[in-house]
Amino acid sequence: MNEYPDIQLHIDGQWRAGASGRSLPVRNPASGEVMAQMACADLDDIAQAADSAERGFAVWSRTSAFERYKTMRKAAQLLRERADHVARLMTMEQGKPLAEARMEVMAGADTIDWFAEEGRRAYGRVIPARQQDVYQLVVKEPVGPVAAFTPWNFPINQIVRKLAAALAAGCSIVVKAPEETPASPAALITAFIDAGVPGGVVNLIYGDPAQISSYLIAHPVIRKISFTGSTVVGKQLASMAGLHMKRMTMELGGHAPVIVFNDADVALAAKTMVASKFRNAGQVCVSPTRFLVQEGVFREFVTQFVEHARKLKVGNGLDTASNMGPLANPRRVSAMQSLTDDACAHNAQLVLGGKPLVGAGNYWEPTVLTEVPLDARAMIDEPFGPMALINPFASFDDAVREANRLQAGLAAYAWTRSARTAQQIGAAVQAGMVSINHLGLGMPETPFGGVKDSGYGSEGGTEALEAYLNPKFISQAGLL
Repeated sequence: MNEYPDIQLHIDGQWRAGASGRSLPVRNPASGEVMAQMACADLDDIAQAADSAERGFAVWSRTSAFERYKTMRKAAQLLRERADHVARLMTMEQGKPLAEARMEVMAGADTIDWFAEEGRRAYGRVIPARQQDVYQLVVKEPVGPVAAFTPWNFPINQIVRKLAAALAAGCSIVVKAPEETPASPAALITAFIDAGVPGGVVNLIYGDPAQISSYLIAHPVIRKISFTGSTVVGKQLASMAGLHMKRMTMELGGHAPVIVFNDADVALAAKTMVASKFRNAGQVCVSPTRFLVQEGVFREFVTQFVEHARKLKVGNGLDTASNMGPLANPRRVSAMQSLTDDACAHNAQLVLGGKPLVGAGNYWEPTVLTEVPLDARAMIDEPFGPMALINPFASFDDAVREANRLQAGLAAYAWTRSARTAQQIGAAVQAGMVSINHLGLGMPETPFGGVKDSGYGSEGGTEALEAYLNPKFISQAGLL
């Protein structure tokens, strides 16, 4: 395990331990073994990170968009060159198969590139005036230092969206990275430091999430909050940010419906959705969860879905034969057991899996439940694990009613050969993202965010960059 390093904080251009010397163990979810220690920030460290971001903002906001672009592109290239090493760290701390981890690192580099380019095009505009000799200008200015809070399921992806957008806009940032997966975020930050980002512009801390969030959100230096995580915590942070008039981006929980119509390509739908459902052991905010299958193809879809799921090899993510790794922590195993037991108590049909694997590590079998009553907890609370819930429906209206029943509204999927049905379902489903007949979510250039209790704002596309910019209107009369 000596290839996994002890993790430090990064504040004001320096890697260091916390002021109190306090640390937490980092465990391998595949074995439960302690791999290293992670430094924890106390209040003095958090305050120094905010002060550092203020100084960094003074430098970075005056750096031209073109110079910021060049530095960011260099960071992206360094991340690509280090992809194998970073991916291995991620698999060791998070559990996902090595191929998935490497894909995440490479996608992170693409995200940096895209925002670097987009930052060069954060144009203002000239508004025609009603009077002669008056110029009306709109300029875009960086909003200020940013506090970003990220979860453990995608240690690179969730940070890089916030980090790249902030830096492209000219903002500095304090990243509160996940304590369970600290090494890959540190490697990402290292790529930016090695690329030449000035000291203070990027700060990285770990520690007590409640202490860090309450301090940074209230701090007058911080002008923008970005959070990815559960709806419950997101609402708490949003209320705190609202008290201090801080701009927010909130990417919260989902419970994505998948609507399979009678005219769908069932074989393609089953194969594609198994790959999506069990990616990262289902620990994905846009993971397909509630499968709504029209009665005419219900049995066929269940049969094919289960056939593909049964072939998945669950094991250590470092084993190249593994298709699915362990869950990130023991809490997720307990949650899966509780949800499965509850669904079966409500007379759901357990078709596949439904129990942990014997031995060390946080392993849970790919699980498929059918005909699950709506009052089962799994049909209300996001499972966030390798659990597929498959129910039949009769009509288009029935499917839409169930898809929109919950307050979650992040992602949705549909399968149909009908252009008319595709258009109608895209309009009817209440979600921030809808993907029809393929997996088309999460590219840097496309919006990424939800509606209702799944949050607001975007972490992709031009909309994401705009969240880090303030429009300023300047009206100027002619000068002698």
